[in-house]
Amino acid sequence: MSTEEHLPGAVGGVTRVGRTVRRPTGPWTPAVHELLGHLADAGLRGVPEVHGVEDDREVLSYVEGRGVPVDDEVVLESVLVEAGEWLRELHDVVETFRPDGPRQWRGHDEPVELADDEIVCHHDPGAYNWIIQSGHFVAMIDWDMAGPGKPIDDLAFMAWTAIPLYRDIGAEQTAHRLDLLADAYGEWGPLTLLDAVERRMEAATDRIAAGQERGDVGFQNLARVGEPQRTRDRLAAFRSRRPDIEAALG
Repeated sequence: MSTEEHLPGAVGGVTRVGRTVRRPTGPWTPAVHELLGHLADAGLRGVPEVHGVEDDREVLSYVEGRGVPVDDEVVLESVLVEAGEWLRELHDVVETFRPDGPRQWRGHDEPVELADDEIVCHHDPGAYNWIIQSGHFVAMIDWDMAGPGKPIDDLAFMAWTAIPLYRDIGAEQTAHRLDLLADAYGEWGPLTLLDAVERRMEAATDRIAAGQERGDVGFQNLARVGEPQRTRDRLAAFRSRRPDIEAALG
């Protein structure tokens, strides 16, 4: 019988057993599994396969490859572009996922329905949730935060961690990578995306604080790395750098 191996960096006690991953479940799990099933049926690449629930833990396929240590690495431009293109594929496919009634999603106190202008977003497509194989983006993991939202919010969160905007890599390089990501997704310009980043990250800090208040273990674990204050501080620093980034976009 395969032994369990804790996966470092994962929030909430995630382990690997052979070629599967075991994750704690919650009230949101049935809706997330319904979403993942829809994406698999649509043929979207880079999505873990659902194998059911055992002992109050969901069982998903393990995706071979390596994660991204976002504080120590700036992903290759080619990988950034591949991730942006994949996110657009996800949003195009998920437009046809319209559940027939309210669903319970993480971050909501009660079951909710999709508004007409919403899709089900990943909500956590940070580079730390990417899987890389041989220098290419191959998968997005950690879908438990999925739920109703606006597509630009997912793209903004991706920009925050993958350009990255949360730390200073220089205005010129930031502007160049922002252009690459915006072009890869193909919907909004970089200035619109910068506005979305500010809104999205403000909302992220509010969501983390609310989750900690209601006792969500996953959100409470984020307190160990100083959230939500860490993101609030990073957002303030980003705002101070933004004029130089905009000038570099020129």
